[in-house]
Amino acid sequence: MAKRALVLGGGGVTGVAWEIGMLTGLAEAGADLTDADIVIGTSAGSVVGAMVAGGLDLPSMFAGQLAPPTAEIPARLGVTMVLRWAWAAAGRRDEQRARARIGAMALAARTVPEGDRRAVIAARLRHGDWPDRRLLVTAVDARTGEFVVFDREQGVDLVDAVGASCAVPGVWPPVTIGDRRYVDGGVRSPVNADLAAGYDRVVILAPVTANFGPTGNIRRQIAGLGADVALIRPDKAARRAFGRNVLDPARRGAAARAGHTQARQESARVAELWTVPA
Repeated sequence: MAKRALVLGGGGVTGVAWEIGMLTGLAEAGADLTDADIVIGTSAGSVVGAMVAGGLDLPSMFAGQLAPPTAEIPARLGVTMVLRWAWAAAGRRDEQRARARIGAMALAARTVPEGDRRAVIAARLRHGDWPDRRLLVTAVDARTGEFVVFDREQGVDLVDAVGASCAVPGVWPPVTIGDRRYVDGGVRSPVNADLAAGYDRVVILAPVTANFGPTGNIRRQIAGLGADVALIRPDKAARRAFGRNVLDPARRGAAARAGHTQARQESARVAELWTVPA
């Protein structure tokens, strides 16, 4: 039997909403991706991945995105911050050292307290236990730039693992786990689809694909999988719903609806890849 992987990329609050809308719409159209053998989540995708792998039902997840975002902390991710990341990574052939530069920027940034941000992540997940289904959550060591993949075998609290994966440098505080501090897994790649190597069928929901180094190139990652792959990115209507700030909680309802609508256009090809017997 074919082994199937669901890869969920980063993209802020609007990315969470779009992915949930997309998954809900696909399931309604007969392409239910929640039965994946493995779920791989980066940043926003780690939130959605933990919810899906944990067995939360899609209709309630979708309804949650349409409700007022009272548990969220408003923030802004603008061009200036992205340029600071690019400057930190510019001209460095060693990608790990480039990531460490971005991590150093994150460690020096003034942000909300780490505990306040952790409460937001806990409210999103609604539970703190690792699911039985295989779930991978990506992050980057802020001091060394090392790419790290968390799973249930490491004994790390799920809320902390997801919080680390969502710790946008310069916006949110790095997450402390043991004696190390971690930042967003998107610093290495907004998708990290290469972690799906060894799986036969892969569906990738990628709110964002821009990256700063060759390792994060989504086309290169897909080419290296040797699998049947469906890559889904936001359409024009979804990008318009996101607005200019993917961290704006007020945009999540529109983003969820846009994902739900876009799913109708994607359902046929996803269903063919996902449900046709090997």
